[in-house]
Amino acid sequence: MEEIQSQSENYRSSSSSASSPASRVPSSNFFYLRKQGALRQPISFEDSPDWEDNTDVEVRVEDGGGDSINTATTPVSPSLSKLNSGSMPSPPLPEGAVVARKIAGATIVWKDLTVTIKGKRKYSDRVVKSSNGYALPGTMTVIMGPGKSGKSTLLRALAGRLDDSAKTYGEVFVNGAKSSLQYGSYGFVERKNTLIGSLTVREFLYYSALLQLPGFFYQKKSVVEDAIHAMSLGDYANKLIGGHCYMKGLPSGERRRVSIARELVMRPQALFIDEPLYHLDSVSALLMMVTLKKLASTGCTLIFTIYQSSTEVFGLYDRICLLSNGNTLFFGETLACLQHFSNAGFPCPIMQSPSDHFLRAINTDFDRIITMCKTWQDDNGDFSNVNMDTAVAIRTLEETYRSSADAAAVETMIHRLTEREGPSLKSKGKASSATRIAVLTWRSLLIMSREWKYYWLRLILCMLLALCVGTAFSGLGHSLSSVGTRVAAIFVFVSFASLLSIVGVPAQLKEVKVYACEDSNQHSGGIVFLMGQILASFPFLFLISISSSLVFYFLVGLRNDFSFMMYFVLNFFMCLLVNEGLVLVVATILQDIFWSISTLIFIHVVMMLSAGYFRIRSALPGPVWMYPVSYVAFHTYSIQGLLENEYDGTSFAVGQVRTITGYQALHNVYDVSPDVNSKWRNLLILSLMALGYRVLVFLLLHFCVKKNSYLFRFVCCRLRMNE
Repeated sequence: MEEIQSQSENYRSSSSSASSPASRVPSSNFFYLRKQGALRQPISFEDSPDWEDNTDVEVRVEDGGGDSINTATTPVSPSLSKLNSGSMPSPPLPEGAVVARKIAGATIVWKDLTVTIKGKRKYSDRVVKSSNGYALPGTMTVIMGPGKSGKSTLLRALAGRLDDSAKTYGEVFVNGAKSSLQYGSYGFVERKNTLIGSLTVREFLYYSALLQLPGFFYQKKSVVEDAIHAMSLGDYANKLIGGHCYMKGLPSGERRRVSIARELVMRPQALFIDEPLYHLDSVSALLMMVTLKKLASTGCTLIFTIYQSSTEVFGLYDRICLLSNGNTLFFGETLACLQHFSNAGFPCPIMQSPSDHFLRAINTDFDRIITMCKTWQDDNGDFSNVNMDTAVAIRTLEETYRSSADAAAVETMIHRLTEREGPSLKSKGKASSATRIAVLTWRSLLIMSREWKYYWLRLILCMLLALCVGTAFSGLGHSLSSVGTRVAAIFVFVSFASLLSIVGVPAQLKEVKVYACEDSNQHSGGIVFLMGQILASFPFLFLISISSSLVFYFLVGLRNDFSFMMYFVLNFFMCLLVNEGLVLVVATILQDIFWSISTLIFIHVVMMLSAGYFRIRSALPGPVWMYPVSYVAFHTYSIQGLLENEYDGTSFAVGQVRTITGYQALHNVYDVSPDVNSKWRNLLILSLMALGYRVLVFLLLHFCVKKNSYLFRFVCCRLRMNE
């Protein structure tokens, strides 16, 4: 304790240049501080939430502009008014506003919550340690702390969104009952935005509503409009999210609000947001928090994580849960946190943001700066403002909080909130699988038609390839000497047209990421995603196959018969469909543009080498090249079927008296079957391969996509710790 006291005294002296003893007492000049006499008032629990007294009230605010805000709040009681007395008051309602109210929030309580993830921490598997807290309707509860402090893990634990590798101990209560949040009763917004850039804001939210909500289409338009108004996106509703050609997309702040609006279409009673201010500037961050404050005033329970915020943003919080290395250093009102730091010997300087001060005191990364600054001096002497030992500060704050009135008040409030069960949150129902397949199909068609890099670029490239190959191999004739050259033309066309499909990897990766986001929120599923993707891709793949096939077919001068020409088109279509499945498999596994493209190029080269053109298939080395590569390569069956289609039933004169069949002419150039039905067998094999790749994609989506994000975060964490 002597070490702690000495460090505390040292910090007091270092802060004296920025704040005098009198300035440690909060001044009323700062809007986020209470009056001096009310700073340490105990919290009263006389009127803790009584579930039977909740009556449905509806709030509708209408002004001259025509905007409407549907709000839902809990009944105002003396206890709740005291609990929220430290936060910035909401803006006054316009004159003449029609007010009606409706209960919408959920009370969430966590008691002795501990989360362990094996290998997550180098020194301990306990990411969150015995955390206690609560979140009330109509308030914003923020989980704050430095990097790797357990903020996101605690947020996911409360929402029931932890990975299978995590183990949770302790209790989580929803409206006083030990239960998990049901589908539709809560929303969860990830840290990174996963949006569809080729859709407008209104289209994106409308399709999200169709995927999430049951009922008729026309009933969901009002829900979408409410979400747009709730997140102040009215000016951007008809703008493309990602831009188009020379048009810029939405700024990062508006993109973040679109991600939140997607969850609001369910009208959730609780909303969890991981880093709502992620990659936002100060103006966008303040606008975001004001919007969330307005959303909280509707009665929705908001819980989110924050790394750092400005003074203005800090004043909008209702309660703060301060974490460091998984330990709870404080839980309570934001103003009480300032007094807590002052009581522990770390008062906030008057010219410093409270969140900056908190993180400065508990972020162990500052120890490296202290070590580096010991040998340095600035113009005013040594670096006295960074000489605090964060390990000592963390221990001081933790011990002070355990014995404080704030911790006792939290325990008392948790007991009062969990002694009686309130109304349970029920699932709001889901859209049917058939509806979801139809919505995803139509949405994918719209995306593919607008995203020129998806299929339109492939169409242009395939047409140019067919034109180049067709003109290079034109005028071959139908003599015996042209057989080898015709085989080369078909091989080049099929192989390089398949290789050009790699340009669709970025679009496929976007599809997989959107699926992963929607599936984590139970908006989609593996079969639904695959069916929608396949049905939407059919028209574009058929357009590519028939246009490029016809150009190549007539330029090279293949058999002048409609049935043979249609088989060529159908065979090439199935080849593209198989290749599309292969691209989706690789993109699902790797989920990285560079590695996906590199891997696909390597796979196509290997398949081309074993397809039987460079060396007849029967002459390939048995291990690896013959078995299994030549049997896995779809080039083999596509080219073989096209050659059998071209030379089936044909004959060539050798001299004046001898003729040979087309099979005999091909035998020394390419390995084909003498069976008349062999070309249809090859087409069937291509169909089965296309189906097999889709089944493999379904398994990968089910088992790998959900775990891939956690695996990526775990590897990055281990790499940072080893540096």
